Amino acid sequence: MRKKVLITGFDPFGQDQINPALEAVKRFKGRIIEEVEVVTLEVPTVFHESIKVVIKAIELHQPDVVICVGQAGGRTQITPERVAINIDDARIPDNHQKQPIDEAIVENGPVAYWSTLPIKRIVHNMKKAGIPSAVSNSAGTFVCNHLFYGVMNYIEKNTPHIRGGFIHIPFIPEQTINNNAPSLSLDVIVRGLEIAIITSANEGKDIREVGGTIH
Repeated sequence: MRKKVLITGFDPFGQDQINPALEAVKRFKGRIIEEVEVVTLEVPTVFHESIKVVIKAIELHQPDVVICVGQAGGRTQITPERVAINIDDARIPDNHQKQPIDEAIVENGPVAYWSTLPIKRIVHNMKKAGIPSAVSNSAGTFVCNHLFYGVMNYIEKNTPHIRGGFIHIPFIPEQTINNNAPSLSLDVIVRGLEIAIITSANEGKDIREVGGTIH
């Protein structure tokens, strides 16, 4: 039976007119990659609303895997996230001008959830393909971490057979014309996400290899 992966990308936020997460996710619409069916979803960069939109899509499509994708400007690599933490601490307002500070995402919820994607295997396979990648140990405290935590909370309580997690991607070049921020081409990002989709759908266990950081 064909596996199904739901991949999501946020709309632009802050001062940006483009979000590379959404641009990358659009490239997967209607695709089947190595017998893996891909379902795409645009997500609002809005606290709580983002979680509701993705949960609705999970219930509709019943995927085997959920991969949420977000922009992490300043990063040089594609970074699967290890952990989501139960805190909102927004440096800027979301797209509905909400700016929660030091608020729990789920009241009395667990402190954190681990990704259930094979994050080190994803990184290994991306590097093997020549794509810069590393495990990240912080998804931030904005809507990316918020969605990551909310999706994992839903999965644990309702659909524990579904694997889920979050991947951050760098800027694309057109976002860095007026600054010195690092970037990756959209084609490279899409190829990296293809690897993440295939790996997450087909690999049951993660690998154990160096992926930690000192700081």
